[in-house]
Amino acid sequence: MSTPILGLRTTIYKVGDIGEAKQWYAKAFQVEPYFDAPSYVGFNVAGYELGLMGDATPPGEKTANVLSYWGVGDIEAAVKSFMDLGASADEPPANVGGEILVASVKDPWGNVIGLIYNPEFKLP
Repeated sequence: MSTPILGLRTTIYKVGDIGEAKQWYAKAFQVEPYFDAPSYVGFNVAGYELGLMGDATPPGEKTANVLSYWGVGDIEAAVKSFMDLGASADEPPANVGGEILVASVKDPWGNVIGLIYNPEFKLP
């Protein structure tokens, strides 16, 4: 059975200061944007799009209604790296079955960034 859904392409984080967020995300994900406009900044993170869009909603008023997990090789080190850059704790690393570990942090604009260590997942 085939599906018209081709898989994850883009995760968008809405931020209050797109210029400041661009610098923060470049450090956090260790990649420079490939697209940089006043209304949108796009990063290619291992073949997936991380996008930044402006938003005036104060960080404390945001809801965590979308959660994307970014794959990592060492979840403890990844959480520490984000926290060292000013992210705040959201969900500590937890085993969700087998060797799969998930955690999440919040960026300085209140967006939840999911992190996952999953040795079972292989790209097609």
